[in-house]
Amino acid sequence: MKTEKRGSCWTAFYDPDTGRYFAEIMYTSREGREQYDYEITKEVFDRLGTFADDNDNEELIRTGDMSYSFQNTMYGTLGPERTVWNDETYETMRKAEKKKEKKKKG
Repeated sequence: MKTEKRGSCWTAFYDPDTGRYFAEIMYTSREGREQYDYEITKEVFDRLGTFADDNDNEELIRTGDMSYSFQNTMYGTLGPERTVWNDETYETMRKAEKKKEKKKKG
């Protein structure tokens, strides 16, 4: 089973320890950075990467439950700089990412 998928501005992965799926959309430019984290379903994960246009993949990710957003641009933010929507999901996603990094390093 494939546990990770990537696009130009998005990454999605499955954490077999928790049985949960997560996705992150990140934009970085000289104007600033935006980051959005989501908990997605297996169905969304399975469809990711099947579209020719990455915008369609990002729209599909956005149907999930947002757990975290960060916007910091030189033109100001659309709201507070940091907004955490779901602490538990955000922490679970970060723990799963750390486990992935440890496995990659050895």
